[in-house]
Order: sequence, then C-alpha cells, then structure tokens
Amino acid sequence: MDNLAKILLAEDEPALGQIVKETLELKGFKVLYCNNGEEALQSYHNEQPELLILDVMMPKKDGFTLAKEIRSFDEHIPILFLTAKSQPKDVVEGFSLGGNDYLKKPFSIEELIARINNLLKQRNEPMAEELAIGAYHFHLKKQTLRYQEEDPISLTHREAHLLFHLANHRNKVLDRSIILKKLWNDDDFFSARSMDVFISKLRKKLNKDETIQIINVRGYGYKLVF
Repeated sequence: MDNLAKILLAEDEPALGQIVKETLELKGFKVLYCNNGEEALQSYHNEQPELLILDVMMPKKDGFTLAKEIRSFDEHIPILFLTAKSQPKDVVEGFSLGGNDYLKKPFSIEELIARINNLLKQRNEPMAEELAIGAYHFHLKKQTLRYQEEDPISLTHREAHLLFHLANHRNKVLDRSIILKKLWNDDDFFSARSMDVFISKLRKKLNKDETIQIINVRGYGYKLVF
C-alpha cells in the first residue's frame, strides 16, 4: 500500500507522541502532531488530514469531545482512539461517538500501523453503486441512505460498510466473527459490543420501512431481511 496519507495525531504525552510521529513518518506517512484537543481541531480544519488518531484523555478538549465535534460535520474521516480506558462502556462510548477503531495503551507500533493501513484501505477500496434496500436507496461510495424521495442522510464509514455486508448477505446470516475481523480487526468482547451499537444505529435509520429487519441470530451473527 502506498503510505502517503496525511494523519493527524493528537496525543498529550510528548514522549509517546514523538515516537509515534517519527515512526509513522519513517513508514511514509505525513504526520500532523498536536498535544491537545483544541490544537488538533484547528489542525484538522487547516490541513484536511485523511485519518485521525486521537488520545482520549487530553487537556483543553478530550478525544471523545473532539470526535463528536468533528463528526457533526464530517461523517467519513476514519477516527482511531488511543486509550488507557478498558471498560466496555468506555469503548462502546467511543464507537457510539463515531470512532472507527481503538487501541488500548500500551500498544505496539506495528499494530498501530496495521490498523491505520486497514482503515485507509477500507476508505479507499472500490465501492458499489446504489443498492435498493426495501424502500431505501443505499449508496456505499457516497455513504448515504435515502428513504423514497426524501433527502439522503449520511452514514459513518463503519455504518456504511456494515450495511453493505448485510445487504450483500440479504436473507442470510452474516457471521459475526468474520465481519468483526474485517471491519474491527478483532472479534473480542469490546469489538462485539461496539458492533451491537452500530447495528442499533442502522435499525433506527431503516425503521421507516417496516418490512426491513436486522435479526440477531444469537451466538452466530445478524441477518438483514426485507
């Protein structure tokens, strides 16, 4: 993969921030390093990065708050959280605010790079054109969902890809572990909980057509029926 992406790194631990910045630059990325949330938000507006790496605990503006603000006008940029928090509710909160992935500290640089490459690959992979899902029109490339003739609504990167895989397995069970490994890079408890959050969001966005259901097949996965 051609590692020329511009990445914004927001991390308030100078030693860790510099190590991550220098290592990513050696791998070919352009890194915009900020040590607090306010500086990161300004850098985001000025530089238009392709991916965000946000420490959750930062001064002036924490990572969750920053992600929520950015998601209010940008539904598509991948966001990866760095966090010392490991409680399920904290991880789920991060995903519910629009995060695409997370790494618990301490982490290996190799794993960070693998997750960055995966997020960028998902963002840039070839996408299908519009799909009909009941009375909805779903466009993966634009990451939009439109009910009948209403204005389209935006989906997050992960919502769009999850819906795409569900639609491609219409009336068939989508294996939970396979999709977790593809979109979350892991099928552990925290990733499974975050997937449940995204499934709930998709159900709400599809609820205008009562013929559409996302069924939980306990112990195995989900099935989109319409």
